[in-house]
Order: sequence, then structure tokens, then C-alpha cells
Amino acid sequence: MTSLPLEGVRVLDISQVMAGPYACMLLGDMGADVIKIEPPRTGDQTRGAMGFKLKGADSLGFLNMNRNKRSIALDLKTEAGRAVLLRLAKDADILVENYRPGALRRMGLGWDELRAVNPKLVYTSISGFGQTGPWADRPGFDLMAQAMSGVMSVTGYPGGPPVKAGVPVADIGCALFAVYATLAAYTGAQRTGQGQHVDASLFDSALAFSVWDVCDWWGTGKPPQPLGTSNKMTAPYQAMACADGHFVMGANSQKLWEQLCRVLGREELLADARFSTIALRLQHRAELQEELERTFLTRGKEHWVALLLEHGLPAGPILSYPEAFGSEHARARGMRMEIDHPVEGRVPNIGFAVKLSGTPQQVRRHPPLLGEHTRELLAELGCDDAEMARLRADGAFG
Repeated sequence: MTSLPLEGVRVLDISQVMAGPYACMLLGDMGADVIKIEPPRTGDQTRGAMGFKLKGADSLGFLNMNRNKRSIALDLKTEAGRAVLLRLAKDADILVENYRPGALRRMGLGWDELRAVNPKLVYTSISGFGQTGPWADRPGFDLMAQAMSGVMSVTGYPGGPPVKAGVPVADIGCALFAVYATLAAYTGAQRTGQGQHVDASLFDSALAFSVWDVCDWWGTGKPPQPLGTSNKMTAPYQAMACADGHFVMGANSQKLWEQLCRVLGREELLADARFSTIALRLQHRAELQEELERTFLTRGKEHWVALLLEHGLPAGPILSYPEAFGSEHARARGMRMEIDHPVEGRVPNIGFAVKLSGTPQQVRRHPPLLGEHTRELLAELGCDDAEMARLRADGAFG
């Protein structure tokens, strides 16, 4: 196999559900040796409690967030289990956890305790609202982060009920921010010999996505409102109704607007004072949509998408997941793959979202069974059968 960029980097994954496991999978996909430390008996909550299951105990959600990892089952509520974690931490480069703030510290496994064991360790904490601040102790999930960060206030249609984004933007966004900060801290630790505590939260991540919206508020003094598929900075740039449904299109510059009018045979719109500039088109957004849809409703979406693309105008169909993953482009990009699993056989996985030219990512390990590598990892720590038996008797493995 091709050597990957993070080969030789050891990551301890003490996280469950989405943001933490997803972040650690991304590190594993880049070559890191990710050790997933799970509660005995139940393991990661997504193994059995969330998502569609095939024939085994683990959900498809778990199988899509935990490839390229090894699993050890440790009861961190026991002294023996904590002792094993501390031994693992001595040779680790990165630890990722998403316990409630302060929970691991109370178990003697917080940042201060672990950097005493390994000063170069990068200790990444993922939580709903961060390790500090008045909301730090609140349970934090994607829905709460979207609601409390303002994301839901600009999602949906004007006058409609609250709507969250259809995908978990706070969870996945937090995972991505956590990965970039963790790798930056790891790079620094290689130079200075000192690790850092990385504090990543769903709330902060959702706020960080709000660049256009918050600038709109800071610039005008008015809180932004939901606009459906429209864009607050330019128009037309949205979904449009046509003879057989909807499609999306954009003419988000003056040059593209003029081109659109010519392509549609609607040159009279160029002389319409309501639409002469982007600012005026935003002001008269509803009338603009009505005028354009008068034309779009005469033909179907395939016709309009092809025509606009032919003339250099952004456009596209609105696809379902089966259509998106089944598209020629998604297939060419390898965005669905199948991996081998010892219980499920061949299982679908989302493909790698970024591609590396020199060191292409690989699925080196199937999503692990609960505790599948416990004995293997203990052997790497130098535990013989007698010590493993003592740890088991002391409740380290539940």
C-alpha cells in the first residue's frame, strides 16, 4: 500500500456519535493509527441505537464513520481501565474526546493529567458549546447548535416554521474545524515538543459558517431572515419553477444577468428599471422570480439546465440522494464505495471527499467490531496473558 501522510501518527478516539468519530475517521483515512476506545457491552452509541442496521449489531451510520480504526473496549469508570488508557496515551500523538466538559477531568483523564504523562500530546475536546462560558455544561447536539447559533433563523422560507439544515452542518462542520486545528497543533508539537488543548464546539462551528449572514447584519443593523433557496447577496440565484418541477440557476453578476436575458429571449428585462442592478434585483426579488418563471414554465428542467449551461450560465437539477450518488459524475469521483466487513460482507461507504495525487487514501481497516483489537493493543503495550487476566479481573474491560 502507498504510504499515507499521517502514517505513524497515533490517535486515541474517545468519542461517540458523529463529530468526534467523523473527525477521527478523517485522520485514519489519511493514514493515522486510530484506536477507538469504547465502553464495554454497548460501545459507541451509533453501533446499535441510531441508524439503519443490516444483519449485524452495528448501524450503517456507525459503519460510515468508523473505518480505518481499531477498537479496544475499556471501562473508564474503573481504575484498571483508566490505567490502560494512560499507558496508551504515553505513546499517542493525538487524543479526541467528546465527553461533557469536565467529565474526563473528574476521572483523572483531563488535559492536565494527560499532558503530565505525555507533554507532546494534542488533546482535542469536542462539545456542544465549548469548555468555557455559561452554556458549557449544557448537553449539545446538532439541532441545538443550529438553533442557538442563528443557523435556523435563516433557514427555510419567509414566514414559515423553524427549519434546520437537512444535513448535520454543526456536527460535520465541527469535525472539520477540529481536524484542521488538531493537525496544526500536532505540527507545532513536532517543532516545540509541547502539545495543546484544542477546544472545538458545535456552537462555534455553526457560527463560523455564518459569514454572509452575520456580515449582512453588521452592515445593515437588521437580523437576516430566511430566503428559501434565494441568496441575500445577489439575484437571480435560486430554485426556479419550470414545466415539470424545479431546477436551480444563477446569474450572480451583471454580465451573467445580461447573458441570461439574451438566452431566454427576454431582452426587455434589461430595460426594466427594477432589474438594472444587483441591488435593485434584490429589492424586487419576488417580481424578478415571477418574470423569469413566466419563461421557465414553458419548458422542462432538462431543457433549461442544458440551455443555460451551453451559454455559460450556472444551472443544475435538484437531485435526490439516489440520483446524486447514481450520477455519472459521482461515480467518476468515487463517492460511493463498498468495503469488506467480517459480519456484513460488502457494505456501502461514502467515498473520500478529497483526493490526494501522490498518496491516495485507502480503506486499510473495516469499521471495527466492539473490542475487536483489545488483545492486540494490549500486547503492543507489553501485556502478557497473566496481566491481561488481572486487568480483566479488575474490570478494565467491563
